[in-house]
Amino acid sequence: MIPAQSNINLRGQLLTQEPMARHTSWRVGGPADRVYLPADVNDLVAFIQSRPAKEPLHWVGLGSNLLVRDGGVRGSVIMTSGALNGLSVLRDSVVRAEAGVPSAKVARFCTERGMIGGEFLAGIPGTVGGALAMNAGAFGGETWKIVEAVETLDRQGKQRTRTPTDYQISYRAVTGPQHEWFVAAHFRLRAGDSSHGKTLIKTLLAKRGATQPTQLPNAGSVFKNPPNDHAARLIEASGLKGACEGKTCVSELHANFIVNTGGATAANIERLIARIQATVENLHGVTLETEVRIIGEYNE
Repeated sequence: MIPAQSNINLRGQLLTQEPMARHTSWRVGGPADRVYLPADVNDLVAFIQSRPAKEPLHWVGLGSNLLVRDGGVRGSVIMTSGALNGLSVLRDSVVRAEAGVPSAKVARFCTERGMIGGEFLAGIPGTVGGALAMNAGAFGGETWKIVEAVETLDRQGKQRTRTPTDYQISYRAVTGPQHEWFVAAHFRLRAGDSSHGKTLIKTLLAKRGATQPTQLPNAGSVFKNPPNDHAARLIEASGLKGACEGKTCVSELHANFIVNTGGATAANIERLIARIQATVENLHGVTLETEVRIIGEYNE
């Protein structure tokens, strides 16, 4: 990695033509024009202000809910993981976590300090920023149910603090002010038994390991659960468990997971997603919506 040179005020690291396969949990994706790793929030403000107003900006945490197409990404990718990593107690039972902090780290941080209610975050394989953007959930919990406030940043570099009332929040969907990004969350928890919280996290992680293909590159749940049903059930009932496109397959362990068995391409994954959607709709009359975010260009 090389220091950013386009502005003397920048303190982060800039990569050009960086393969996004290095930054996504599926281990696929073509090169991004630029990848920027900010030093902190103030440095991120400086970077955003240094970019042309119409340049696309893409925010990526651990790349765990993301498919980047093989043709790569135009514009700049901002990597929050490892950069926006502040994690602290604001006041009694309120924790501030920056966008790049892994959700699982927040769960452990809270239980170690006698705060409970966020244990489910241990089952979310991404960062706080991604969890906020999609109202990520696991084991019956949802991110925004414990959010007291969020800190945001807009295209001009202005920072704001907002409350959940500024957003429309639903299952795996969050709509709010346009052209703003999440840089931190204030989570409200409650005092409780630290040992019980730690035990619950261990139990949840053991369940995840037993029911999800954690040993192969994947992006978590690919499809949202339709009302009163489960995407995995529909996919399995359609005879698609184990179905493959090239080197990517529907997991034999959990049908709502697509795994890279080695050497898969983004095109393989996207074709398999489309095949699943078409088959489930044809057999069951249900349109499966993707939970994963898809960005980038197709290979020419």
